[in-house]
Parts: sequence; C-alpha cells; structure tokens
Amino acid sequence: MHVCLAAGMTYYLNIYTKESQWDVPTEPAKPAAGSGSGGPDRVQCSHLLVKHAGSRRPSSWRQEKITISKEEAIETLTEYRAEITSGQSSFAELASRVSDCSSAKRGGDLGLFGRGAMQKPFEDAAFALKVGELSKIVDTDSGVHIILRTA
Repeated sequence: MHVCLAAGMTYYLNIYTKESQWDVPTEPAKPAAGSGSGGPDRVQCSHLLVKHAGSRRPSSWRQEKITISKEEAIETLTEYRAEITSGQSSFAELASRVSDCSSAKRGGDLGLFGRGAMQKPFEDAAFALKVGELSKIVDTDSGVHIILRTA
C-alpha cells in the first residue's frame, strides 16, 4: 500500500491493482483475487513448432515420419527465429508454412489459454512473455518451439 497526500487529504493506493481509496485499509495491499502471481489468468499466444525424432509424436501435417535430431530441430528453429526478428518473414506467415503443429493453418495461433492447459515449460515461457514479445527456444515433449505472446 502506498500513501499519498492530495489537497491536504490522505488517500491510499494499492500498488498492485492501482485502486485508490480514502479510508484507511483494513489489510495490506495484495494482487487482485485470482491472479495468483500477480500476472494474467490467461494469455493468448502463437507458436512455431519444430518436431524431431525424439518428439512424443514424431509426425505432422507436413511430414509423416520426422527423423531429424533435436540438435537439427534447434538449429532450424534458430534460423526461423532470426528470419522473424530481422523482419524477413512475419511470425504468422512463417508458422503457417513450416510449423509442425496443426495451428499452422491459423498462423500458429493457439487462442486464449490458462495455466495447466499446456506442458509446463511452454506454460512457464508463455506466461513470462510480455504482449508482443518473442520467446527464446522452448523445449517440450512435443518438440522445440518459439512463442509469440499476442494478448
């Protein structure tokens, strides 16, 4: 809780929710109910997935049997990430062409999802991103991903 003076009167500001009040608070400031860590309850992300031979299901709409190594998948994804960050390709355009996920038909868009809906490494990365931010490479049982938080 932060205390401010306005025209000789004291008001109280919850630094987490940005709510203010004139009355003395009855408890310490804390994040809004249901926000857990103070972050969002749900996020919207797009992703680009590159599967490898060690993926839990090494096949996709693009390729019936995926045989590349995890190292090759990471190398490929690193090149895709560079294409996006340099402006050579848009995330959605590239994901629609090369992602091994069926979300490719939506430019990689996974829609809104909450905690517990995705594999833990993916969830952790997605919820840590700011809107518009692109992740580093994220490794899950499905393969390797780059994630773009869109909302």
